[in-house]
Formats: sequence, structure tokens, C-alpha cells
Amino acid sequence: MEAPAPISFFLPDDAATERLGQWLAARLGPGSTVLLSGPIGAGKTHLARALIRARLGAAVEVPSPTFTLVQTYEDPAGDLWHADLYRLGHPDEVIELGLEAAFRNAICLVEWPDRLGDLTPPDAIHLALTPEGEGRRARVMAPHHPDLRTALAHDWQVPA
Repeated sequence: MEAPAPISFFLPDDAATERLGQWLAARLGPGSTVLLSGPIGAGKTHLARALIRARLGAAVEVPSPTFTLVQTYEDPAGDLWHADLYRLGHPDEVIELGLEAAFRNAICLVEWPDRLGDLTPPDAIHLALTPEGEGRRARVMAPHHPDLRTALAHDWQVPA
């Protein structure tokens, strides 16, 4: 069976990107992985920060994991991991970070997921952000999450 086409829609500003992060936050649970791809400055960390704050409270400090590689948070549903793999050179480093184990029981947000190689979770939600004019284009692929796909199409008024 062929995977469904990605859902694509325009986010006109940072506020819309934050709303997408907040929307997604309400639909994730332990074992959920969101792979955030796009060029530097596309809004990956901005979306991740909005998602984390939606789950943990607006006052929580959410630094970029660019230099620490991984930031972990205690979420009411379990652990929440935010990883930035930009600086990794080999997928074996993912294992050293403990990320492979986190995929099974934590909520994981992964920037630069191309560094995962064969360790990419097969049921991950792929969210690509691409700068477009004053905003950005979001492309979501979630073939193993038909309910998420349906809700996304409905709530963001885009064809499924």
C-alpha cells in the first residue's frame, strides 16, 4: 500500500507556527516521535519550544539543544526529549545519547533527523518546515497516524 501524500499548508507567521506546536502537543503521548526537518532558521526550534511550553506551561525555560544535543523535561505523561542532531557525525552517536531508548517510552522531538539513519522510528511523524515569503510551509507526513492526519486536515482546513 502506498503512503498517503504529505499534508502541506502555509504558516504565515511565528504565531501560526506556535499554534501548530500547541495543536500537536495535545495529540502526543509516550512513544510519540516528531521529526523536525528544514534548513537553519526554518522554525524547527520555535515550533518545538511552543510544543514543550504547551505541555509544561508557558513559564518553562526551553533553551535550544544545539550545543547540549538533548534537553529533557518531565512531562505529566512521562519524559519529553528535545534533540538537535545537527552536530552529530554518525548514527552511533544517537545510541550514546540514549535517544534510541527514549523513542520507545518518551515524547521525542528531533531536529535534523537525517542524522538518525537506520535508527529513525518507523512510526514517527515527519514535519518539514521550509521558509516561504514572510512565513513558512509546513509539510506533515504521518502515514501511521490516520487520526492525526484527519484532525490536521480538519483543524487546519487543508485537504487530506
